[in-house]
Amino acid sequence: MLNSHTSPSQMMIPAFLVLLACELAGDMLHQMFALPVPGPVIGMSILAAALVFRREEPTAKSVITDSLERTAESLIRHMGLLFVPAGVGLIAEVAVLRSEWLPIAAGLIGSTLLSLAVTGLVMHWSIRRRTAGRSPDTVRGLETS
Repeated sequence: MLNSHTSPSQMMIPAFLVLLACELAGDMLHQMFALPVPGPVIGMSILAAALVFRREEPTAKSVITDSLERTAESLIRHMGLLFVPAGVGLIAEVAVLRSEWLPIAAGLIGSTLLSLAVTGLVMHWSIRRRTAGRSPDTVRGLETS
């Protein structure tokens, strides 16, 4: 059982087990139902839903929530190391990149523009929805909630 005398590395082990269990569940759902979404994305959605709908006070932190937070911060702090295999993979496939550069560039530019447009529309919609009930005397975008 984890307590206040548990070291940070001991707290990371249960958090990694939770992360791996969610990823495994996501992979299983992906395989069983032939879903178009990758298994790890499904798993992280399961974890997010579990954290949102847990049965404890929103302000109270459980030991597992605290260890998940610390583990996530540690992973984010060392995220640069996780890109090394992708970089090596790009170098290894330089011949494919040379022969298929145009569709790759078109896909990158198109997806970036689509992401910007969708983000702008969602932001516009959410700001309009948030300010719909406010008085016309308030300055748009400057009020606090």
